[in-house]
Amino acid sequence: MSRVGKYPVEIPAGVQVAVIGRTLTAKGKLGEMKLDLTDNVDAMVDGNKVSVAPRDNSAPARMMWGTTRALVANMVTGVSAGYAKTLEITGTGYRAAVNGTNLVINLGFSHDVVYAIPGGIKVTCEKPTSIKVEGMDKRLVGQVCAEIRAWRPPEPYKGKGVKFEGEAIRRKEGKKK
Repeated sequence: MSRVGKYPVEIPAGVQVAVIGRTLTAKGKLGEMKLDLTDNVDAMVDGNKVSVAPRDNSAPARMMWGTTRALVANMVTGVSAGYAKTLEITGTGYRAAVNGTNLVINLGFSHDVVYAIPGGIKVTCEKPTSIKVEGMDKRLVGQVCAEIRAWRPPEPYKGKGVKFEGEAIRRKEGKKK
């Protein structure tokens, strides 16, 4: 039995969830998201709760039960409150700025890194060393952060690079004389 799938998803005020055929739709103040349900699970809306159930007792149905419930919960949270992650840049001369629909980052390369911001994502830089990524889709927010961080992940000797806010970098000791 799925530990995640058996709990229904609460629908907050201002969010509308509907199941039409094999498509689950969530509408809220931030927009609308759709999820195509697999053939292994069913979703039902009961008042202000969405519950997901497997169609049979097969292994794929039980696997998709918890996964689908988690995706529905992420959709409901995304259309009502949204998701945000903050990246910090550490290093001499490292900085970032938003230029139209592009994020321009100077990470010590011979050229600036120009990252095209995908649709549905809002990127802001309050400080030159801070990048805030916001959006409805939790997976897309995480993917954008991972792509930005991949240009210069933090290194263990001086701690220079792009890291998540609050991330602890395990530091290594340098050479001994």
